[in-house]
Amino acid sequence: MSVVATRLELVPIKQKAARAFVLQHHRHNRSLPAGDVFRVALAVDGEIVAVALAGYPTAEGLNDGRSLEITRVCTLGTPNACSRLYGALARAAKALGFSTLWTYTNENEPGTSPRAAGFTLDADLDERDWSAESGRHRYQENLFGEPRTPPGRKLRWRRDL
Repeated sequence: MSVVATRLELVPIKQKAARAFVLQHHRHNRSLPAGDVFRVALAVDGEIVAVALAGYPTAEGLNDGRSLEITRVCTLGTPNACSRLYGALARAAKALGFSTLWTYTNENEPGTSPRAAGFTLDADLDERDWSAESGRHRYQENLFGEPRTPPGRKLRWRRDL
């Protein structure tokens, strides 16, 4: 879908609708985060074309009570949608008193959108074994046998608010 950036409108979205959009359209991650603190969508002529969710960091070392993690960004390929959503979530997080925003990309993704939204590369992380972490069991597959997260190295991005 080719859309002129000025026609993109930030709109609120309920959790159930955002999660349904991600399940239907996310290109490589078919699982959902456990929950979120807030979320936002982009619409063109009233039709949702992108959503993003922010929640508490899954990495315990980053979950300091003042940080949030952008856990999903999903678009229909609309130009500038990702960076626009990152920026909106950053402004909302700052307004609510959060100090740091984190997000991750796969190693094969260029990181254009996080960079455009003011994130800096924080770490290049090895592939993780999600079967056990901090004494808690984390399933590598969902109930349908699909991988919960894509395999491979991840890049962690940080934005101080």
